[in-house]
Amino acid sequence: MKLAPAAIAIILNEDRSQILLVQRGDVPIWVLPGGGIETTETAQEALVREVWEETGFVVDIVRKCAEYTPVNRLAAFTTIFQCKIVGGKHTLSAESKAVAFFPLLGVTKVLLPLHMQWLQECLTHTTLIKRKLTEVSYIAVVKFLIMHPYHSLRYLWTRFSKK
Repeated sequence: MKLAPAAIAIILNEDRSQILLVQRGDVPIWVLPGGGIETTETAQEALVREVWEETGFVVDIVRKCAEYTPVNRLAAFTTIFQCKIVGGKHTLSAESKAVAFFPLLGVTKVLLPLHMQWLQECLTHTTLIKRKLTEVSYIAVVKFLIMHPYHSLRYLWTRFSKK
């Protein structure tokens, strides 16, 4: 099964000292907000919709930061956008167990490692990043399964119990 392309948001507070993260509803890990792009929408439209569904916030896109192309079937084409909040209010949904701002300096302790790498790249590059998504590999998945069996089993359960 081919994964749908994804649009992911980097949303900083006004003084750029904190990042908005979402704790997933299916697996209790903290990630950048965003999700799958439906066939009828652009990456930008999907991003705005996903952020609103997961957080309750309305965002404007500031810039496109990155495009990551998968090298295997474990990942999907992913576009990262930097955004700013322009409306809405903090709201939870079935997709989000929690939504919170975290200090950028301490975010490595809670954020999914791949999302941490995307965040670092996007904050340090002013031009569009276009590269292959080599971090998502079969070896990396096996390591994650070994290091985080609870999260892995919970994700698999929620993924396949929906079908």
